[in-house]
Amino acid sequence: MKFCANLSFMFTETSSILERYALAKEAGFKAVETGFPFGNTLEQVKQAKEQAGIEQVLINLKTGDVTKGQLGVTAVPGKENEFKENLNTTIAYAKAVGAKKVHIMAGKLENVCSKNWETYEDNLKYAANILKTEGLMGVIEPINSHSVPNYFLNDFNKAVDIIKSIDSEHLKLQLDIFHLQHICGDLSYNIKNLMPYVGHVQIAQVPSRNEPNSDGEVNYKYILNHLEKSGYSDWIGLEYKPAGDTKDGLKWIKEFGYTL
Repeated sequence: MKFCANLSFMFTETSSILERYALAKEAGFKAVETGFPFGNTLEQVKQAKEQAGIEQVLINLKTGDVTKGQLGVTAVPGKENEFKENLNTTIAYAKAVGAKKVHIMAGKLENVCSKNWETYEDNLKYAANILKTEGLMGVIEPINSHSVPNYFLNDFNKAVDIIKSIDSEHLKLQLDIFHLQHICGDLSYNIKNLMPYVGHVQIAQVPSRNEPNSDGEVNYKYILNHLEKSGYSDWIGLEYKPAGDTKDGLKWIKEFGYTL
């Protein structure tokens, strides 16, 4: 198992995502993933990552103002040019930090119709072609309605249907076990059956979204072993909120028999 720190959730002892690169390295991580680093230039992010001497696995698509709940426009008709601009910006950041995966966020919508699904698939098809040219992979992630009400993509079956329809090695599923448990449950079965479409995995306890060994619904000792047996050997993103000090909370890794 290879674990990468999610700098949007972890090391919040500092408010600066730039400083979190170094904190992750000091804690023993070899790799990180991030949301889009709003407020920081490409040069600043690249420098922080390189000075820390750490790998970056994934970056989220530029989405708009997250403080206002803007989580992308991929499924919004009439916003296709904004989507393309956001994708181009994100690709530039991804290439600067060496990230090979881009999480393409769908957006929040209160009233969903067939035109939204048509727009979403068209934009993802466009993205897959661009990402193929750039040697990158796009991933889409169903997000549960408890954590993010009105998030457009909240169904794993629909996510897989779109991935199958577009049929590109450059568009895969981001399998966050936190969201899978909330949306579907039946983790052993679903992990095994979703695995052929998976491009990235993330974990957090349910419902607290804290460390995997904290009290909750998921037996992560079993789930991590099951992921491995199901054929997943790539990075696992730790997209959880540390219950206390981030570094102290990493004791679970050794407790589960793994190392950073």
